[in-house]
Amino acid sequence: MAQTAAPIAGGDPPGAAARRYLFFRHPLTIRVAHWVNVVCLLVLLMSGLQIFNAHPAIYWGSISTFDTPALAITSDEAPDGRARGVVQVAGHSFDTTGVLGLSSVEGRQVERAFPAWATLPSDQDLATGRRWHFLFAWAFVLNGLVYLAYGIGSGQLRRRLVPEGDQIRGFGASIREHLALRFPKDEEARRYNVLQKLTYLVVVAVLLPVMVLAGLAMSPGLDAAFPLLPALFGGRQSARSVHFVVANLLVLFVIVHVVLVLVSGVFNNMRGMITGWFAIEPGHRHGKGEGR
Repeated sequence: MAQTAAPIAGGDPPGAAARRYLFFRHPLTIRVAHWVNVVCLLVLLMSGLQIFNAHPAIYWGSISTFDTPALAITSDEAPDGRARGVVQVAGHSFDTTGVLGLSSVEGRQVERAFPAWATLPSDQDLATGRRWHFLFAWAFVLNGLVYLAYGIGSGQLRRRLVPEGDQIRGFGASIREHLALRFPKDEEARRYNVLQKLTYLVVVAVLLPVMVLAGLAMSPGLDAAFPLLPALFGGRQSARSVHFVVANLLVLFVIVHVVLVLVSGVFNNMRGMITGWFAIEPGHRHGKGEGR
């Protein structure tokens, strides 16, 4: 798809560094896939926490070693006799009262790994949580396949995920600019920077496929048909642990992503992802620009 630009104010041509202009950054398919992912990931997270609450511990291997979980979120009795939330990691316990382990339900403190407001549904309802999770998991996979097919066919995937030579050479400078909250301007702002590309590449090519495979490996039906699937992770409980850890890494990615959207210009970024048009600010940097 041809990339276009339009000046915000008359005068200089669109490519002139002295003027601010609009650049068509996100094609329709990319924008729709992005917002479908937002909905799917939110529902998957909340329903996943509902499922985790039914047995709030993870293990490594093929079976549940109840006495020695790798991680558990539970509650116990504090020295003063009151209930408290506790997270156990590798034999060490941490007081998480008010955050994890206990949840207030109708004025009562009940044992619940993640609070009721963070789960879908908010009540303890494993069956409904699974239905929500499986429905949106398939929606997420189908949406991802559409994104991949379009991205490969249009060349957008390569342009968005694969760093160019000059970007690799400027890797250190890009880190310093991000830490200083300085963002590209002029032609360099027409493409993702090297940190964006590498991060998105890891998410798309590593984290998401691993999360999907680990989720499939937890299915008894699929395990019976494809016994090598859980073996990829060292057992079904290991697959569950990997699924949980990768989900948390994706949450961390989303948090960082949202923070950078806010500090780099929320209105401009939101306009770009809703309408496709992104404002390029003038500056003194001149790089090899390309459409994204």
